This record gives sequence, C-alpha cells and structure tokens, in this order.
Amino acid sequence: MQRMGAVIRLKPGTIEEYKRLHAAVWPTVLKQIADSNIRNYSIFLREPENLLFACFEYHGTDYAADMERMAADPETRRWWEVCGPLQQPLDTRKEGEWWAPMEEVFHTP
Repeated sequence: MQRMGAVIRLKPGTIEEYKRLHAAVWPTVLKQIADSNIRNYSIFLREPENLLFACFEYHGTDYAADMERMAADPETRRWWEVCGPLQQPLDTRKEGEWWAPMEEVFHTP
C-alpha cells in the first residue's frame, strides 16, 4: 500500500458548487475509484486560500496502468469535465499534471 497526496486550487466563487458536487459523487465514479485500487480517499479544503488537498491509499501493483484505466472511463471523464472548470492547477505543477503530487514526509500508523 502506498499513501498519496496532491494539491490544487479552487477558482474563486466555486467552493459551494464543488462541495455540492462532492456531497453526491456519481456512483459510477466511486466504483471506478475503487476498481482503480484506491481506498480511504479524502479531499480537504483550506480557506481562504481555496486549496484542496487530496489523500488516498493506493493498494494496487501498477499505479500508472490503474490511472490510465481510470482516465479512459467515460463516466469518470465526464465527472472531470464537470469538476475541472472549478479547479485552478498550481503554477508550479509539472507538465502533464493537473493535481500537483506531494511528497510524504511523515506518517505515523
């Protein structure tokens, strides 16, 4: 199992819509997350900076393949099309990243 973390901003004025969407995530999206070997997935919001922090556990053996399969899922892509316009990726992210991955520097079981 590998713990993962990532960060992104919400655009100004989008917090309530983002919360509304995530209060009722589509069941097909939740199934795809589980089928991609992701467990204990949480997203936290930090205001007033409008930062979202996502953390989850990856329980698979090929993260890249699982993420490719998730990205190919039509319902997940449609979900991203709804949520994506609310988000503002960090200027410091690497090319090809949307959410910027974070390095785990401490954990206690």
